[in-house]
Amino acid sequence: MDFSRIPLNALRAFEASARLQSFTRAGLELRVSQTAVSHQAKLLEETLRVSLFKRGARGVTLTDEGQALLPVLSDAFRRMSDALSRFEDGNFRDVLTVGVVNSFATGWLLSRLDAFSNQHPEIDIRLKTNNNRADLLEDGLDCFLRFGDGAWHGTEAVNLFEAKLCPVCSPATADRLNEPADLLHENLLRSYRQNEWALWFQAAALPPPRSRGWMFDSSLSIVEAAAQGAGVGLVPVRLFERDLETGRIVKPFEACIVTGSYWLTWLKSRAETSAMRAFRDWLTVTATAQP
Repeated sequence: MDFSRIPLNALRAFEASARLQSFTRAGLELRVSQTAVSHQAKLLEETLRVSLFKRGARGVTLTDEGQALLPVLSDAFRRMSDALSRFEDGNFRDVLTVGVVNSFATGWLLSRLDAFSNQHPEIDIRLKTNNNRADLLEDGLDCFLRFGDGAWHGTEAVNLFEAKLCPVCSPATADRLNEPADLLHENLLRSYRQNEWALWFQAAALPPPRSRGWMFDSSLSIVEAAAQGAGVGLVPVRLFERDLETGRIVKPFEACIVTGSYWLTWLKSRAETSAMRAFRDWLTVTATAQP
């Protein structure tokens, strides 16, 4: 088929009508009459020689052909909208989509991100938070701030800083803890990396207790539970400096372990853009300058 024969207005009318399931609502969105939308939708059907809508007294529904076409057009119009939104007052704004672990975003990145925006007002940052699991390609990420050992297949990785894991708890819980062995009698809040407490007890020259108690997929949840007196958590304390400073949680012991670091990562197959370079340079300087 000669795609140049298909009017853009007909595609827009179909996408809006199909998404909203109404020619009337589509007309309001596109700022044209319901009749104009219906005419454009009919024109597309005639051009493609298929029925895209089932028309009824209560509105419209999609045929199988319409259901197949809708997600393709919606994605195309979204991409066009995203691209056009980067032009502002005659200037082109770069967009950087960054995946980031929830705890790292809340505990470290967000309070510093204004500094990056002030240095690089031409770059728009779009954050997608996760629990350390994401697919750079599938999730449309330019780069990913994550925890681990830096060894990810097909990925470049820049080490930002070590994640020292230390015990934290509420002040009331800390009052009954005099030595590390006292933790053997406490509820130990665990992450999905089940060996962390075992490694901490090993570093403290103590036999690790049998794994039991609550398990969490986020350090944020562990700290919240610890602050409420539910037990003692083992978390990357650099990300919870504000909670420690306010006394919401305390470190009953100074002993810490290191099982990994926080890294900036991106796909080796992806060409590094000027926005990615600027973000990488700013991150590495900031991570070094601010403990």
